[in-house]
Amino acid sequence: MKPYLIALVLVLGLGDAAAALAQNSHASNAAPDTPPGLAVAAQAGHVPVCPGPAAPSDARCHAHVVIDPSGKPLVTNSRIVGYGPVQFQTAYGLTAAAALASTKTIAIVDAYDDPQAEADLNTYSTTFGLPACTTANGCFKKVDQTGGTRYPRGDQGWGLEISLDIEVVHAACPNCKILLVEAASNSFSDLFAAEDYATAHASVVSNSWGGSEFSGETSLSYDGHFNRSGVPITVSSGDSGYGVEFPASSRYVTAVGGTSLKINSNNTRASEAAWSGSGSGCSAYETKPSWQTDAGCARRSVADVSADADPNTGAAIYDSYGYSGQKGWFEVGGTSLSAPLVAAIYALAGNAGSVVYGSYPYTHTAALFDITSGSNGSCGSSYLCTAIAGFDGPTGLGTPSGIAAF
Repeated sequence: MKPYLIALVLVLGLGDAAAALAQNSHASNAAPDTPPGLAVAAQAGHVPVCPGPAAPSDARCHAHVVIDPSGKPLVTNSRIVGYGPVQFQTAYGLTAAAALASTKTIAIVDAYDDPQAEADLNTYSTTFGLPACTTANGCFKKVDQTGGTRYPRGDQGWGLEISLDIEVVHAACPNCKILLVEAASNSFSDLFAAEDYATAHASVVSNSWGGSEFSGETSLSYDGHFNRSGVPITVSSGDSGYGVEFPASSRYVTAVGGTSLKINSNNTRASEAAWSGSGSGCSAYETKPSWQTDAGCARRSVADVSADADPNTGAAIYDSYGYSGQKGWFEVGGTSLSAPLVAAIYALAGNAGSVVYGSYPYTHTAALFDITSGSNGSCGSSYLCTAIAGFDGPTGLGTPSGIAAF
């Protein structure tokens, strides 16, 4: 065995090393390996990409980036650590659907500008052998919150969030078109303007951001921006553990929680547990939709479904705009990962126009992996913060087993 592979096993441990080695074996023909003898930096946890909490009228992104022992983002120029297209497609049973042609457009709504978004998506595509998704071939389009080209100022934290979102939807649905809508700021008012454009011009919309709930959230001025039956809207449930955020709490969206996904050496799903950072609980204000029948919440329950979100089983993401002084390949997670994954699966399923808000998975639970272990906080061992058989807060109805639940 080469020396650098030995180093990888030592610093990541056997379980994570298997996933990392599987990832690297998949990408080895496209991306050069780390030079022999150069150990991969040890991990030391993860930090939020957009520190919070956000101001009452603002949102923050829900991405977390893995850091090294010095507290800097764990980043490399060549060695790829984290899951890629083969891992996500194989683990969640998407391979056959992902190979088919698609007429669907997935919109990503984020704040601020990532000037390198398209270039970085191209690097990601080339590295993993995915179809090119560019402005030139009509696959990729970037607009401001009103559909124009007066892009907002750049922000490296939200820039890494954008890289995560567009690269993950391309990983899961390589033949889908991508519409990136950049809000002028992280204020709810600007993000809602971007949401309005996205829902009018896309088949599915993904949102990896949120803020605290508030008494006026059910009004048309807020909830009304998500009232788009026939356009599935995914929203990350949060990355701070037990507790509910808006707009994941909206009764019009699919709130996506998070798991820790372990895979086998052949990239199949080995196990899954609730991620400790996954947001969940009872909304303080939102009416309970008719398709939710759990007894622990008089109002809306969060989450609906879930997917991989643990940064330690996160996605390999390329970002050259730079985050915290670093550029290259990052490992990124949070429910900012699970929301675009589920959005891509809605697009793969191909029946978005007939989907009534977030109701569809509730009548197709047989096509979901039920998550029965893990917790995201303390709530008296209730299902609202502890994964159990059937519906629970951190993971909802479960994670995708193919596309039939969407």
